[in-house]
Amino acid sequence: MNKIDNLLSEISETRNSLLNHSIYGKLNDIKSISKFMEIHVFAVWDFMSLAKALQKNLTCVETPWYPTKDKVSRRLINEIVLGEESDIDQNNNPVSHFELYVESMNKIGSDTSKIHQFVDEIIETKSHTKAIEKCSIPNGISDFLNFTFETIESNKPHIIASVFTFGREDLIPDMFINIVKTLNENNETKIGDLLYYLERHIEMDGDEHGPMALQMISELCKDDDEKWKEATAMSKKALEMRIKLWDYIENHLN
Repeated sequence: MNKIDNLLSEISETRNSLLNHSIYGKLNDIKSISKFMEIHVFAVWDFMSLAKALQKNLTCVETPWYPTKDKVSRRLINEIVLGEESDIDQNNNPVSHFELYVESMNKIGSDTSKIHQFVDEIIETKSHTKAIEKCSIPNGISDFLNFTFETIESNKPHIIASVFTFGREDLIPDMFINIVKTLNENNETKIGDLLYYLERHIEMDGDEHGPMALQMISELCKDDDEKWKEATAMSKKALEMRIKLWDYIENHLN
């Protein structure tokens, strides 16, 4: 068993707990999905900060430019960021996955005021902690966000890559996709944008970004046992934090 397979084996039980979370059995109508999205959008947003942190660590984003050492990881993260930050919508217009998600929230009738206020504060203060405080973000969400930024502030690319990889949207199970498809087929046309987001994101994760991210972890850890140990621990922690977020959302569906 190679090192990445060993990592996957170590986290498999926690990953399965997330995939089989009881929340998915309760996301069966427009109302519950809309509420889910109002909270989940914060995880969609903070995912991009992980991506940009990796890009900052693994590539040169300064002037004067210079070539960074890790050529493979440099290419991998640039390709991932391109897809996440500058994908295309259903009309072939450039859009980030975050913007696509917010647009699907608008279509379904979710309240987007909180996430817009939060992003406005980020633009104004350049500080997630100030934005959390100013917007009175509840602990169930802020704990998740703070974990992400503690990971970023570790400044360890192999740890950031691990949390990035195992906090991805390919963790949304087929059961939820099928529910959304059924609602869409039942003339719930306003859910079509969400279905596009999910299918687009999962397609890219499964075929492109997922394998790239795993390769990136391998490139960053190489044969360093301590790095692999840290990567495994933080991958599991990322899954546990997602489970806690799902617990919080489930408790607020009613």
